[in-house]
Amino acid sequence: MADSRGGPLVLGIETSCDETGVGIVRGHTLLADAVASSVDEHARFGGVVPEVASRAHLEAMVPTIQRALKDAGVAASDLDGIAVTAGPGLAGALLVGVSAAKAYAYALGKPLYGVNHLASHICVDQLEHGALPEPTMALLVSGGHSSLLLAPDITADVRPLGATIDDAAGEAFDKIARVLHLGFPGGPVIDRYAREGNPDAIRFPRGLTGPRDPVYDFSFSGLKTAVARWIEAKRAAGEHVPVADVAASFQEAVVDVLTRKAVRACKDHGVDHLMIGGGVAANTRLRAMAQRRCEDAGITLRVPRPKLCTDNGAMVAALGAEMVARGRAASAWDLSADSSLPVTDPHVPGEPPAASPGHAHHPHAHGHDHVHEVSKDNLYS
Repeated sequence: MADSRGGPLVLGIETSCDETGVGIVRGHTLLADAVASSVDEHARFGGVVPEVASRAHLEAMVPTIQRALKDAGVAASDLDGIAVTAGPGLAGALLVGVSAAKAYAYALGKPLYGVNHLASHICVDQLEHGALPEPTMALLVSGGHSSLLLAPDITADVRPLGATIDDAAGEAFDKIARVLHLGFPGGPVIDRYAREGNPDAIRFPRGLTGPRDPVYDFSFSGLKTAVARWIEAKRAAGEHVPVADVAASFQEAVVDVLTRKAVRACKDHGVDHLMIGGGVAANTRLRAMAQRRCEDAGITLRVPRPKLCTDNGAMVAALGAEMVARGRAASAWDLSADSSLPVTDPHVPGEPPAASPGHAHHPHAHGHDHVHEVSKDNLYS
């Protein structure tokens, strides 16, 4: 049931990787965006450790949900639905979020929507720039994904045009930062160093840009290897490694390929809007180059503010609210986490069991009413 004040009120839970995100939106309006990150716990390992992430989600889940509700100034009983990332992502981490969402939806008697992480990254832009144009061309770049997607309908029709065939862009940033001894995560620190460097100092290779290469696919493994070997050769010769120039030149190679292919996809498919999302979309050089190339091509660029580009619950809530607004089927109560959920499935629909006449608004009514009451007392007292 949508609220007359501006659309469905939906809580979203995101646990696909190392951040516990809980967002609350009403239609296209962001009310709360609470995040508990475990990135510091992973930094000493140089990357995300799935078991550590899962335990961190367990510890952070209830406090983060409570904080989001408080920030939004709403009661859990006011919600029109609960959305959760069902995949793709780390299996154990996803399972924590899905289990929590099912418990809250069950106890509250609210519909449950298992949604796609990648589609959520696209839909979050509605919180920044209003309703998505249809179709939307989206370039998603993160630690796990580099994808070009065409979305005629973000709730039901998302079409993959291209993706990375090896390392994702964010993964390459992390690995080069590690080689340069700059720490983890690599994206923000490479961006900072690159601002002081010369992007033309070193001509690193641009993967899959030859005339016979796949037009919309990406490859950053060769670039990563080339940069690592260049650094190793300098060190072996006892020469100084110009960190800022290496960072700037590497970053330039990545964003050159990303923006060039994204603009080409827009032109080829007659789409006059480009949306960029995912953690790497916070990169300042990517934003600047995309803006320039889009302007030259007559394409309107839509990029959410940096905080909405990284993984967060707001993006899940945004897609969930769109599902409610468009009358999409809620997920079944046997919803499961799917670490390889394809982007062609924006959400995982299903038919919840029919309610009995005496419990018309409860999604899972049966003779165990005491279970519901105990759950509500524990969660919302």
